[in-house]
Amino acid sequence: MNHCTRRHFSSLALTALPLAFARRSLAAARPDSRVNGVLIGLNVPYSFGNIGMSGDEVLDNCVKLGLSGVELRTQPVEAFLGGPPIGGKGKTPKDEGAAAKLREWREAQDVSKAAAFKQKWNEAGVLIEIVKVDGLFKMSDGELDYAFKLAKTLGARAISTEISHSDDELKRVGQFADKHQFLVAYHGHATTGPAEWEKAFSFAKFNGANVDIGHFVAGDFGSPVPFITKYHERISHVHIKDRKVHNGGNTPFGEGDTPIKDVLRLIRDNQWPIQATIEFEYKVPQGSDRMAELAKAVKFCRDALA
Repeated sequence: MNHCTRRHFSSLALTALPLAFARRSLAAARPDSRVNGVLIGLNVPYSFGNIGMSGDEVLDNCVKLGLSGVELRTQPVEAFLGGPPIGGKGKTPKDEGAAAKLREWREAQDVSKAAAFKQKWNEAGVLIEIVKVDGLFKMSDGELDYAFKLAKTLGARAISTEISHSDDELKRVGQFADKHQFLVAYHGHATTGPAEWEKAFSFAKFNGANVDIGHFVAGDFGSPVPFITKYHERISHVHIKDRKVHNGGNTPFGEGDTPIKDVLRLIRDNQWPIQATIEFEYKVPQGSDRMAELAKAVKFCRDALA
């Protein structure tokens, strides 16, 4: 190798070093919230207290918290796709005109465009495992097909929505779930117990559950451990929060009556593919902020699974 070639090679090597270190640093910065086989996730953007956050803002916060999995509501995705503004708290519009406009947009939407949204999240190291769809039972047939296709395009393995107490609604959505071979995980509050989920299960193979363990305890249904153990194959994710019995309020993790550690360790010890999804709902203490409290919640779960 002559002097000129050696000098050129050395120059290239020196130029490449910062790039190599940058790549290594980027890889090191990728979030990883899977602890002993359990993926700790977060209901977003709900848990950030701003349903109108953009996908980029939500992703940035997840990376800061070291979270590598989420239950993502459709609002940031639909905003990315250019959907009509929903307004309010981001829920399905109550105004008939706005609802009709949204329905028309969804039924005509090419969901393949959402692949670009998914790619950005994948590159950042955050899995969109669950897609939360508001107003699922009020959707037209075209909207329902759109919702399932959108969730699949985003790489999710389940849709989640609030449970209905109407047999007809559970049967209808269950038919679409079976048609798409895609789980719908029904979320229950303190008034939802095992009987409601078991009824939903009876209507469709792909009717499933999103068990909110805080609500389960607050509704005085006892420990959620037996129910999760019995129906783990129907459960895509559990909502992790702490509440008091007898419809008591939300508390910081470890201060309520919810057996958070027992549930996390149950999933860990059985290696079930159930995301442990933090849903932040307690009042932020004075002198703190939401991100700091979320970091504490994540640490609580990590420590319980260690």
